[in-house]
Amino acid sequence: MFNLILFGPPGSGKGTQSEKLTLKYGLKHLSTGDLLRSEIAGQTPLGLAVKNLMAEGKLVPDEIVIEMINSVLDNNPHVNGFLFDGFPRTTAQAEALDKLLVQKGTEIGLVLALQVSQQELIKRLLNRGRTSDRVDDVSEEVIAARISEYEKKTAAVAEHYKKYGKVEYVHGEGSIDEIFDLLCKEIDQKKVA
Repeated sequence: MFNLILFGPPGSGKGTQSEKLTLKYGLKHLSTGDLLRSEIAGQTPLGLAVKNLMAEGKLVPDEIVIEMINSVLDNNPHVNGFLFDGFPRTTAQAEALDKLLVQKGTEIGLVLALQVSQQELIKRLLNRGRTSDRVDDVSEEVIAARISEYEKKTAAVAEHYKKYGKVEYVHGEGSIDEIFDLLCKEIDQKKVA
């Protein structure tokens, strides 16, 4: 089983690349945001608890998120691996994920971090804001704050995985296919090693 974390600031193309990577490598895309929304939509006991927390403006505790991931791992025993998107966001979450994966007899194989200049991110997000209903993509100030928040939070997670030699930075500017080829090259090198 090969497990991958894909990092990238808002507008870096994570969603687009995740779709292509999961298809090529037979990975299960695991987005914690999607998991939370699914639990809420299904009105499961967990979903109702999460909905109440979010309604109060509180963060969903790491234990709940880890339990959801545990459930997805257990319910997908035959996949080639998982692509983690949006998780982990903190060192504590990375450590909890590592511990869970060890219990399942696996680990994170590679952390890919898309690197895109702030100028390019702002251009992409403003364009997306014009063509979608994303209210968080219409103001340069809001976009810059989101990028800054991403950098503050994920820098520590990258440092955590750097200790194990698992982080590779990938240039995230160019065509979708060019960036995809760069990501695949890193994955193929790591899977063979």
